[in-house]
Amino acid sequence: MRIAIVGSGIAGLASAWLLSRRHDVVLLEAHDYLGGHTHTHDIALEGRHYAVDTGFIVHNPVHYPLLTRLFAELGVATQPTTMGFSVHSEASGLEYNATSLDGLFCQRRNLASPRFWGLLRDLWRFYRIAPRLLDSDDPGPSLGEYLARHRFGEAFRDEHLVPMASALWSSPPRQVLEFPARYLVQFMANHHMLQLSGRPDWRVVSGGSARYVDAMAQRWQVEVRLGTPVRRVRRDAEGVEVFTDAGGERFDQIVLACHSDQALQLLADADERESTILGAMPYQANEAVLHTDARLLPRDRKAWAAWNAHVPRDREGACTVSYCMNLLQGIDSPQPLVVTLNRSEAIDPERVLRRISYAHPVYTRASVAAQARKAEIQGVRRTWFAGAYWGWGFHEDGMRSAVEVAQALGVGWARAPAASCGAAATDTLGWSPA
Repeated sequence: MRIAIVGSGIAGLASAWLLSRRHDVVLLEAHDYLGGHTHTHDIALEGRHYAVDTGFIVHNPVHYPLLTRLFAELGVATQPTTMGFSVHSEASGLEYNATSLDGLFCQRRNLASPRFWGLLRDLWRFYRIAPRLLDSDDPGPSLGEYLARHRFGEAFRDEHLVPMASALWSSPPRQVLEFPARYLVQFMANHHMLQLSGRPDWRVVSGGSARYVDAMAQRWQVEVRLGTPVRRVRRDAEGVEVFTDAGGERFDQIVLACHSDQALQLLADADERESTILGAMPYQANEAVLHTDARLLPRDRKAWAAWNAHVPRDREGACTVSYCMNLLQGIDSPQPLVVTLNRSEAIDPERVLRRISYAHPVYTRASVAAQARKAEIQGVRRTWFAGAYWGWGFHEDGMRSAVEVAQALGVGWARAPAASCGAAATDTLGWSPA
């Protein structure tokens, strides 16, 4: 069959990699590079070059088995990373780093702070009781409702759990508190985040995440068309017509490996189910800035971590996160290399290296309910939907959706040997994003 794939994020890449083994595949990408959120930049500082990621960064063999299998098949090298989490709160002045006891109490006054000890008690209590939400299939309360019902304190809510979830999903606090509590806890349980030991080993791609994209593109038999935005898609009894600026082109099948809202916008003949299901899974824009402004990291260097959440003084303001790429990617550079989301105005313009706009799924009760209805539209009228939005929004979710589409179109995937795990990362509070 001749198959069009729209979008070259992980879902589109994996779909093309697998489907091209049996079918004639054309990959259409609006941007001038392959990879979507797999985005590695060549940065020059003081005469040296550094490969710095601003999108997909980390994975682990336990929770990313398909991605790990892909890396093994491609021969892509990976290395261990640290996954510490820190918080700086403007309102209270609190700073802590959950990677070590010294970082946790980098502000020595926290040793005598009832509020900080209350945060830690609530954290351990949340680990103990939150899994009970998984005993029922009922969607249950929102996160905000759950925390209020069980009388969790403001310090735990505003200076740990909400900043953590905001960092994970690039979502503002108000949206995080509207998350179905059961959905968040299910994610945390699946990623061993509700326990203090037995955490997985996190890894990064050596030399930058784009190395796996390069390896894939060197080996597949795929017709790649960069800088080719799809304008609309129309289906009929005989196939699919894809319209670009060059005109219409016929295909036997189409895989829409773009975001859910983009997929719906492209369908010129979307039916009621497609409109309802895809329309319930919106995306939001987030600006990522790669820079060297150390002021975006915690004031106390002991509090610097791989993931650094910033809680603004205004409670209605967005929690933001700055990733210390030196720690995450093991980069030894003369200045810190930092990726900050949604706090661009605070960054010294002279220290900005790159500005990138990404979009991430928004999770609500309606979006979670829509995920469960995927079978109603998948494969109907020769149209397949692949993307991380069918899961928790991470790389493995996009990979899984592609494998499912390929299997439905007759392409299975033989198991490859797992990559070695290497040294373990450590977290005092056990926080591990994906």
